[in-house]
Parts: sequence; structure tokens; C-alpha cells
Amino acid sequence: MPFTMRTRASSSRLALWRIVLWLILLLAAFGCLQYVHHAQEVWTHLKALGPGDAQRAAGLRVMLAWDAGYLLAAFALIVLCAGGILHQAWSRLPLQVAAGILAAWSALSGLWLFQQWHGFVDSATAMAAAAGPQGAVALQALLDHARRSYHIGLALKVVSVPVLVWLAWRLGKPSVKAQFRGRKDSLTR
Repeated sequence: MPFTMRTRASSSRLALWRIVLWLILLLAAFGCLQYVHHAQEVWTHLKALGPGDAQRAAGLRVMLAWDAGYLLAAFALIVLCAGGILHQAWSRLPLQVAAGILAAWSALSGLWLFQQWHGFVDSATAMAAAAGPQGAVALQALLDHARRSYHIGLALKVVSVPVLVWLAWRLGKPSVKAQFRGRKDSLTR
């Protein structure tokens, strides 16, 4: 007997789109933690700067602004995903838009990452040649780690684009639209 969940109208199989929303919610929550941690590190460095480091302080303030922006976007995504998981009608259309934006962002950043890789390898190879035998071994270990991280990141981007496009499409289907309830429907329950 397959695992089933009850929906508003009738009983149906577990919705794959809700699982994708859960995954996005968890990844956004992890992103929030990463942005908060990075912002704390940047703030610590900013406070330690002397009065003569105005240019470096400005760069750190820009990093803090990016961290704050990403934190707000990740938090908004968490709220939208939670609303979608709870079948709140207000969240469906913004989730479609967010899935489309995330798919485009993932595709563009994946292309950028792919383009930057060869330059990174070339500069690392030049540094290894200049570092001598001992430095070359350490640099090669670092390059191997970076290569693994690159392949994992690129693979995740390749997988995420079609999944996010599918999610945006699925949230627009009439069968999924019918599962979302408006504010009056949720108050009568």
C-alpha cells in the first residue's frame, strides 16, 4: 500500500512538488545560517579595522550589505515555501516566480562558474610552478579540493535548473491550483 496524504478534496498520492518545496525550504534555511555566520565574521573584521583603513572598511560594508540582501531573500523564500507546503493560496504565484528566478540564477551562475574555471586552473598552475616542489604539492592538494567542489557545485546547478522549471510549471497546473486554499477557506477549517 503506497504512502498517501489527505488533501482538501480527496485522498491522493504524496505530491512531488511539496517535497521539492521542502528541499528548497531546507536549503534556504541553511543559506540563512551561512549568511549570518559570514556577516558575523565580516562584522568582526570591520570592528577590528583602524581609522586609516577606509577603503577596506568600505569593501567590508559592501559585503555586509550583500549578506543582508541574501539573508532577506532566503528568509522570504522560507516563508513562501512554508506557505506552499501549507497550501496557502497567497504563496502559489510568488513561488512560481521565485522558482523561475532561481532557475535563471542557477543557469547563469553555472555558466559563469564554467567560464571562470579555466582561468582558475591556469593561475593555480602558474602559482604551483613558482612555488617550488613543496609548495606545488600543497597547491595541488588545494586544487584537487577546488576541483571536487567545482564539480559538485556544477552538478547541483545542472540538476536544479530543470527541477525549478518543472516546479514553476507544476504550480501553474489546475490540479495543483485546486489544492491551494484562500484565507477564508483556512479560517473555516
